[in-house]
Amino acid sequence: MSVEISEILQRAADGGRISPEEALLLYTEAPFHALGEAADTVRRRRFPEGIVTYLIDRNINYTNVCVTACKFCAFYRAPKHAEGWTHDTAEILRRCEEAVQLGATQVMLQGGHHPDFGVEYYEELFGAVSSNFPQLVIHSIGPSEVLHMAKVSGVSLDEAIRRINAAGLASIAGAGAEMLPDRPRKAIAPLKESGARWLEVMGIAHRQGIESTATMMMGTGETNAERIEHMTMIRDLQDETGGFRSFIPWTYQPENNHLKGRTQATTLEYLRLIAVARLFFDNINHLQSSWLTTGKDAGQVSLHMGVDDLGSIMLEENVISSAGAKHRSNLHDLVWMIRSADRIPAQRDTLYRHLNVHWTPADDPTDERVTSHFSSITNVGRQLPVLS
Repeated sequence: MSVEISEILQRAADGGRISPEEALLLYTEAPFHALGEAADTVRRRRFPEGIVTYLIDRNINYTNVCVTACKFCAFYRAPKHAEGWTHDTAEILRRCEEAVQLGATQVMLQGGHHPDFGVEYYEELFGAVSSNFPQLVIHSIGPSEVLHMAKVSGVSLDEAIRRINAAGLASIAGAGAEMLPDRPRKAIAPLKESGARWLEVMGIAHRQGIESTATMMMGTGETNAERIEHMTMIRDLQDETGGFRSFIPWTYQPENNHLKGRTQATTLEYLRLIAVARLFFDNINHLQSSWLTTGKDAGQVSLHMGVDDLGSIMLEENVISSAGAKHRSNLHDLVWMIRSADRIPAQRDTLYRHLNVHWTPADDPTDERVTSHFSSITNVGRQLPVLS
């Protein structure tokens, strides 16, 4: 290991800021174990009790009709397509009720950019969910949906965000980030807003007091430098607003979409990116790995690369699953992944507050009904298998 890399790793492990150029050097050249050790040092300093969190939630898609036609997406259908669908409010509320029965504390409502859905649609949707299930935090949509609804309704972004927040939206998802730099973004989603506009929406929300998450999809042909550029764009906004709770990178899934798997990120690339992210984001508290797209083995290894959160037992998920993500889990497995990595599992809420810390194996949950990921695309009106 070179003296330069060693000095950068030590500075980052001690909590110092590293530049994008230094992050790229670590990502491409730092020895794997030294990189992981430095990242884990940061994690231990931030979370000295060794707690790794998880969430129970449900991702409910209200429509698959979309005008954006992203090349990596296997979920959407164009307007008037025979396979297009939209769930009514009663169906969405039924799914919320199932989620509550299984201990969910959060619901993620997401869908395509339906040509008819403006701010009024989301006000009604969020209002219905929040009034019927006040115990569910609505962590939903993303900047792309905000831009679309504001355009349909002919209102400003500031007004659109204020109105849906008043209706019940408590937190904005990092959805739609994909790759923020211009070149890779135009290549995979030419009809979607620019990365700068994505960040603009997040900034407006943060300044209104609405926090969000930040994501990154890797493996669609972007360069290593563009991956670091993506993270730099997020860190720069975080310096201004402080509104991102966590960073969540995930890997492109290759089935049933126009990219057809021509490029994909390897597990090693993903784990190195996770570690660099923990060193790079000195201003974002939490780092979540995506076992859904990388598998449970990689998810567990990520806990030694700076990760403090394993995401959710997502009771329902359709978008990434449509593109081939086949990894499944249940509450017992997720807790075991954390504990066998010598960490202490804890159920959290949307704001990362601990709801139930499983200090010893005797404290571990035993509810076998809580499992992921039921697909609803062909099961409209059906109950979750555990409740039928």
